[in-house]
Amino acid sequence: MTQTETTVGIGGAAESTDMVLNIGPQHPSTHGVLRLKLVLDGERIGAAEPVVGYMHRGAEKLFEARDYRQIIVLANRHDWLSAFSNELGVVLAVERMLGMEVPERAVWLRTLLAELNRVLNHLMFLGSYPLELGGITPIFYSFREREDLQAVLEEVSGGRMHYMFNRVGGLKEDLPAGWTQRARSAVAAARSRMDVFDDLVLGNEIFRGRTRDVGVLSPELVHAYGVSGPLARASGVDFDLRRDEPYLAYGDPALRDTLKVVTREEGDCLARFEVLLGQVHNSLDLADACLDRLAELPPGPVNQRLPKVLKAPEGATYAWTENPLGLNGYYLVSKGEKTPYRLKLRSASYNNIQALTRLLPGTLVADMVAILGSFFFVVGDIDK
Repeated sequence: MTQTETTVGIGGAAESTDMVLNIGPQHPSTHGVLRLKLVLDGERIGAAEPVVGYMHRGAEKLFEARDYRQIIVLANRHDWLSAFSNELGVVLAVERMLGMEVPERAVWLRTLLAELNRVLNHLMFLGSYPLELGGITPIFYSFREREDLQAVLEEVSGGRMHYMFNRVGGLKEDLPAGWTQRARSAVAAARSRMDVFDDLVLGNEIFRGRTRDVGVLSPELVHAYGVSGPLARASGVDFDLRRDEPYLAYGDPALRDTLKVVTREEGDCLARFEVLLGQVHNSLDLADACLDRLAELPPGPVNQRLPKVLKAPEGATYAWTENPLGLNGYYLVSKGEKTPYRLKLRSASYNNIQALTRLLPGTLVADMVAILGSFFFVVGDIDK
């Protein structure tokens, strides 16, 4: 007699099946519309692909249809947390094409406002990153410090997010009466409260447990993907344009001695947070040094008189700045017209986010949020 055995109903246990999980795209009112396509093997990530372009505005093409005054309003929007720094890169490129010298007061004011903008950018991430890991308190503190500094920037420029204060040849206008003293008070108030992040966040064992040795970014990956800014310096790549290729007033001895490039060797989520926090402390010191120098300068203009129609001579140039999130560059090509022939934007977040393709595989899904949050990106800066 022949006996036959049949196995029925074991479902997916008969073979191992990878699962594809989409993280996002979310609504723009979150960090922005980024989609992560993850291939999972159980609780571990097997492959990761950042899918970008959901917010793409075609800014580089729009630059070609606007004159050199109008492109500033477009350029300050891709990284909406670093609007002043974005404007700065454009006007530096145009001024370099024109061979234009900017008044000394404008140079120091630009440096001051760039550092205040850096603090505003970093405070947002210092508050929102613990929130993404379950700690709600720090974001209330970070918005309190942001509001003090925001009031100072709003008073001088008229804008809260998109300042539109830079102009080709300098700045829109001079400072309101008594502004420097109010700025000094805001800087001192922010500095006096930074222990909230030193103690409340870095001193929290749960935060350290979620971030230490998680998402380690190697220096090799930093170089391979062109990662820059706080992310690169947290992995031991000691590069900062403000020190290594000075622009504005960063080459002045007063600032050269004050500027401290904050680095870490660990390259994990905790190191990235520590670098961001260290940079806030240093930017507040740089802001004080700029205010000291401005107090010594005699009254004078903050911009150059420009012709009614501004045309850049034929040629090409590249201007890059150390933006809060990393290297921001503008490649400007001119055919001698009043609009750029081509203006290519190299944004920090676009390069930085690509490294996730190599960093996320092998990590746990539970650690993905901690890693993604520690990359400190703005989606508009990715999609442009």
